[in-house]
Amino acid sequence: MGDTTKSPTVSTKLQWVAQQSARYPEKVITSLAHLMDVDLLFAAYCKTRKDGAVGVDGVTAREYAEHLDENLVKLHVRLRSGQYRAPAVKRAWLEKDDGSQRPLGIPAFEDKIVQRAVTMLLSAVYEQEFYDFSYGFRPGRSPHQALKELREKCHRYNINWIVDADVSGFFDNLDRGLLREIIKRRVNDGGLLRLIGKWLNAGVLDGEQLYHPVKGTPQGGVVSPILANIFLHHVLDEWFVKEIRPRLKGRCFLIRFADDFVIGCELEEDARRLMAVLPKRFSRFKLTIHPKKSRLVEFRTPDMRKGVRSESSTFDFLGFTHYWAKSRRGSWVIKRKTAMKRLRRAMKLLWRWCQYNRHMGILEQHRKLCSKLRGHYQYYGIRCNFRMLERVYFLVRRAWRRWLGRRHRSGHISVEKFKSTIEAAFPLPRPRIIHNI
Repeated sequence: MGDTTKSPTVSTKLQWVAQQSARYPEKVITSLAHLMDVDLLFAAYCKTRKDGAVGVDGVTAREYAEHLDENLVKLHVRLRSGQYRAPAVKRAWLEKDDGSQRPLGIPAFEDKIVQRAVTMLLSAVYEQEFYDFSYGFRPGRSPHQALKELREKCHRYNINWIVDADVSGFFDNLDRGLLREIIKRRVNDGGLLRLIGKWLNAGVLDGEQLYHPVKGTPQGGVVSPILANIFLHHVLDEWFVKEIRPRLKGRCFLIRFADDFVIGCELEEDARRLMAVLPKRFSRFKLTIHPKKSRLVEFRTPDMRKGVRSESSTFDFLGFTHYWAKSRRGSWVIKRKTAMKRLRRAMKLLWRWCQYNRHMGILEQHRKLCSKLRGHYQYYGIRCNFRMLERVYFLVRRAWRRWLGRRHRSGHISVEKFKSTIEAAFPLPRPRIIHNI
């Protein structure tokens, strides 16, 4: 089978699919499932994360790898014979910024492999059709590229208005019948459609109760992002490019990352027309634009004489608050800082971690905290956001000193002692800017 994720056979097959899709954009593809052989399954295995949580079967990646060749051959036989059964998805809950909980689905490891293989085939087809302004969960694209494009287009198009829209529970309310119809317009392969149907109807195991939702796709599933992109490519992207943009009087743009998107308009009239028609468009596909979280933002350059920036002239996108501010040279520029909801959540989680893990050895605590801080800097370390990074850094220092002090008889550690002992031996990584965007 080989020992690389880029098997010549697999890459050649996917390139061929991509070339045919680009050459015949109007053609409906009816034969893809036969390409899902053992080599493709092995490539999908190599691309699947090995450190994720286990699914309902309790099989870890390490256990599956002990007899990898045999397991993949058996899996291929079940797929070819139609005997493959998608196991239920294990339910987990993630706390949201507003205090509510977001449901996550954890598939079984073998199911992740099959989902990854299907994702690779669908990506080979649809990557030729997706627009450049779609950045979510696509190869070679990242949130920071979307942030850079957003800032550049606001300046280039003289954008004065931002349509900040929020789709209510997109992954939970996605209509499966409509999704199937949209996929069949381009990929009408019975084998792939049956697999997708099995995943959507596999059920959700929450604790000891098994549920079978009639709509939605589990967040956390490997195949869910590509299904979301296919659905929103038809519902939003194509509609905006082919029907909306030609009818607007001024310049405009759309930036989308999965179900999170913003639309920039040069003219107020265009922005208000978009705000009025967006809910109607999404309601046609049984989705709702959140009436309270969606708003029209006047995002124009502030008055040079007053130099006053109203809080209503800011908007959040991909975890950052975008606002106008003066540069060092005195000109108005768009800056970004960590959104307050994201900042509060990160600080709350880090404080709790120090509290609940104070029994660990100091060496292990230091290793974990360094990893968490570096991960935070890796995402939020962009220009103009250094102060927000410092707030997280100083909170971690304070939380670590506070909860390490609970292990002492006195119940606390003084700042001087913490600096001279703990911090001198186990320094935490200082904030730094990683992305120059």
